[in-house]
Amino acid sequence: MYKSSLALAVALGVLAQQAGAAGFLEDSKLNLSSRTFYYENDAHNAGGFNQRETAEVLKLDYLSGFTQGTIGVGVDAQVLYGLQLDGGPGHHVATGNSFWPSDSDGSAQDDLARGDANVKFRYSKTEFHLGGALAPQLPILLANDSRAMPQNFDGGILTSKDLDNVTFVAGQLEHSTGRASTNSTALGVSGSGAFKGSNQFRFGGADWKVTKDLTLQYYHANLEDFYKQDFFGLVHVLPLGDDQSFKTDLRYFRSRSDGANSSGDAGYNFGQNGGYGANGGEIDNNTWSSIFTYQLGGSKFLVGYQSVSKDGGFVLLNQGNVTKDGKPAATNGSNSEDNGGTSFYLFTDSVVNSFIRAGEQTQFAQYSYDFGRVGVPGLTGAISYLKGTNIESSVANSNKTFGEWERDARIDYVIQTGVMKGFGTTLRTGSYHVSDHVGNGTTRSTDQTRLIFNYTYAFF
Repeated sequence: MYKSSLALAVALGVLAQQAGAAGFLEDSKLNLSSRTFYYENDAHNAGGFNQRETAEVLKLDYLSGFTQGTIGVGVDAQVLYGLQLDGGPGHHVATGNSFWPSDSDGSAQDDLARGDANVKFRYSKTEFHLGGALAPQLPILLANDSRAMPQNFDGGILTSKDLDNVTFVAGQLEHSTGRASTNSTALGVSGSGAFKGSNQFRFGGADWKVTKDLTLQYYHANLEDFYKQDFFGLVHVLPLGDDQSFKTDLRYFRSRSDGANSSGDAGYNFGQNGGYGANGGEIDNNTWSSIFTYQLGGSKFLVGYQSVSKDGGFVLLNQGNVTKDGKPAATNGSNSEDNGGTSFYLFTDSVVNSFIRAGEQTQFAQYSYDFGRVGVPGLTGAISYLKGTNIESSVANSNKTFGEWERDARIDYVIQTGVMKGFGTTLRTGSYHVSDHVGNGTTRSTDQTRLIFNYTYAFF
């Protein structure tokens, strides 16, 4: 459980003897990032609670170079400090808050801080990172950065580009620190009973750039006692002439139960994303996704279709309030931190909803435009619409399916010149509606707004 921590301590001791070597300091980078985040989540017809919170987060990242020699050694470190600016009376969620942790009285914590580091080794075109502050961006695991604080993992990740046109990735992760948390926890899936967790998420795979226009992907992942997952991907870009292209993006996930989840052991169940499962909490899913994008000048027109199999929902790493030792997290008090909310490699990972319940068939479309083509560099915008149908009902004896839809919009602007060069603003909105699966004609809806200001200052 603590092998990575021990290895990190030993490696840092070796590194301390070589820190003055050329390359280690010469290639170092030190950045200070500021993120101001306003988050509003208005859940209509579901208790009527309107969450409105604002926070400021400062993130200091140090990335060293590598020492000279056959095997180069370096270190990466990260320190975060967050300050709650305004929760508004009655507008902070005391439990299960994916934006900001709660204090013992149920109010938002005034501030929070955390830090971590990892040591890294390089041989030829192969790198190995060991420790904390890991943020993998892989088809089988996307570290989440959609709130004020980023999600981090600890463990080890190896990346190799020694074979031309192929990138190999392999590793094992042991714990996660969530986007609204300062404490690391064991790993699990949504709905695992808030009791059990795993300290072994192993994965491996490769991206093969067959030609300059075609990339093939395969990855395998195993969260011990929860699931095994295979991913196959194909990305092809077809040039169509002057400033035109057609992109095809195909993705397939095959997920099956593993260990305790297969046996139905208490605390290892999968919540099926709040939906139906043919075998209760056992993981059994195939998900297909196809995305087609036509680009013409500054415009991009995207359409797609996604199919989730009927026996269970799409599974992803999402431990909710599983604690580091695998015991239940407190539902109130200073430990009521939410460690859920991992992103996933599907277009339907939207502002409000995910569209990944059993049987769900989703059609989606998006239009985006780069205003730099009309003399406003740094300004981009997008609107999208998703509609999911044929969702299997989890209501006893209903034998009905139901549907849901979401409408999203996004505007991004980054200042290109002057004193504030690099200062970015993002506005995202989402409106989500779901029809009642009991069939009585009622609907539930949620509106969400996120306003984010980002700025990064590079010291060197």
